[in-house]
Amino acid sequence: MNKVKNFLREYFETPDFMKRLVVMLIGVFLMGFFLSFLIKVDLGTDPCTFMNLTISRKLGILFGTWQLALNAVLFVIVILFGKKCIGFGTIANMVFIGYIADFFGWLWDKTIPERYFTEFPSRAVIFALALLLFIISVSFYINADMGVSPYDAMPQIISDRVLTKVPYYIIRIGYDFLVIVIGVMFGGTPNIGIILMALFLGPIISVVGKFLGKHVFHLN
Repeated sequence: MNKVKNFLREYFETPDFMKRLVVMLIGVFLMGFFLSFLIKVDLGTDPCTFMNLTISRKLGILFGTWQLALNAVLFVIVILFGKKCIGFGTIANMVFIGYIADFFGWLWDKTIPERYFTEFPSRAVIFALALLLFIISVSFYINADMGVSPYDAMPQIISDRVLTKVPYYIIRIGYDFLVIVIGVMFGGTPNIGIILMALFLGPIISVVGKFLGKHVFHLN
């Protein structure tokens, strides 16, 4: 119990805690919001969403429900072997993003004509804007430095505890590739969005992170 209290005390006393919390929550909300557009246009998402969306459709349950269930299982592993990856952002990611995407997807079904998501050029424009803004939203979340999702913690745990001599980026690539394969096994078809996400997610997170830290939120 004392260890938990000490952990929470240190966590709340970290520099710029409230700023980081706000940045993280904004990032989580916007990730779910723009993810709803990526799902609607169906031109590709990140590997994790691709797999979870495919499996949830196969099981006939909400995307958010399956994503929460999977992350809950992975969270047990993170608690045991990767406590340093846990923070408020871990919980916010695993609980809220999927349901936010589900809610706005339902809302777009009720308010926006389907042709805008299925016909070009509107489909391509929505995809390009949503992809860029989703990646920027991810950078908000990551650069707030308040923990990562259980899904993202797994390759770090593998790197730290199992494949210690293998470069992390190789482990991450293999991990994402495995997730894509699982999605394909459940009937999904990977497309351009996954490729673009792999190419641009890292660089944009880095650029936006530097901008946030220096000019907007003054994060340490």
